[in-house]
Formats: sequence, C-alpha cells, structure tokens
Amino acid sequence: MKTAYTANHLSMSARSKTAATTAAKLPDPRILLADLVKALDAKKAEDLRVLAVGEHSSITDYLILASGQANPHLRALRIEAERVLDGAGAPIAGVESGDGSGWIVFDAYQIIIHLFMPEQRENYQLEQLWRDAEEISVEDLLNPPKPKPVKKAPTKKAATKKTAAPKKTPATKKAPAKKATVAKKTAAKKAAPARKRTK
Repeated sequence: MKTAYTANHLSMSARSKTAATTAAKLPDPRILLADLVKALDAKKAEDLRVLAVGEHSSITDYLILASGQANPHLRALRIEAERVLDGAGAPIAGVESGDGSGWIVFDAYQIIIHLFMPEQRENYQLEQLWRDAEEISVEDLLNPPKPKPVKKAPTKKAATKKTAAPKKTPATKKAPAKKATVAKKTAAKKAAPARKRTK
C-alpha cells in the first residue's frame, strides 16, 4: 500500500496564502539547498540527487531525493534536515512520515525533500516522474567553485623625481706626521752651509 503524499499537507489555496505571507522570510533557496545537501551527505545519505523543478511545478522550485539504509538512518537524515531548516529559519509547510513507510517528505516551500528506503525509492521512481527537470550537480553543491578574484587596475602614482643623495667618499687616513723627522730636517737645513748658485 502506498502512502499518500498529500495526506497532511496544506491545501493548494492555503499553501498559496501561506507562501505569500512567508515569501519575505524565506532564505535564499540556493544557499539553503547547498546547506541541506551538505548536511545529508555528512549523514551518509545515499544516491543524493537534486532536481530544479521550478519550470514544471507550481508548488516548489527544487526537489532533494536521498536514500537511507534503514529506518534509524532515515530518522537521522530527517533530524538533520529539520536542524538545517530550523537553523536557516525556513518555514516548513508540512512533514509526512508514516511509521515504517520508508518515505519521509519535507515541504519547505521552495524545497521539497524526499527521504526514502531503497525499496520505496525504486517503487515510486520520482526521478522518472521529474525526468524533464534539470538535475543540479550534487558535487557542485558540496564543493562550490571559488569565485575568481577580481584584479584591481594598477593605480598611477604621481611622478616624483628622487634626488640622488651625495655619495660619501671614504675618508682617507693620513699618516700622522712624525715630529722627530720634521725636527731632523729643520736642523739639517740650518747646519748645511749655504750654497751659492753658479751661473
């Protein structure tokens, strides 16, 4: 027996009114989408897929599909998704999880999360139902490409002439004059007889 997805969800008219009043409160869906995918991946969700269904659906923009290995794993994935949605302040229109149904659905307006047991996922084949939707790379959501740094144009500096500092020449040391040598030369001049110059 299949679990009815819309059993506890808001009616379409009630959903539209609620969505209109909460539109200003909704976080950026791409950021929330990446946060949810990272959290589910960290909890070892299997076969994680993200579909952009906004062009094909009037009730949501994105679907997140993931599988858990057992009911306790499915509950852990549900708790992690609730934690991320609550942390982002994202309103939740409804949660559907029948005991032992193997399928949990979160309706967070712009994003609907489907958590399955492998058998239920195979049974419902939502990927086939939404085969016309664009698939968003989970790898890109887990490891977003870093934006290229914007190079600043070099600024022109005012031309200033630098005056060269005068070069310092090393001082040469003069040998100290020897007083004894000077005194000897003077005494020798006095003692020498005056020579006459001859023509």
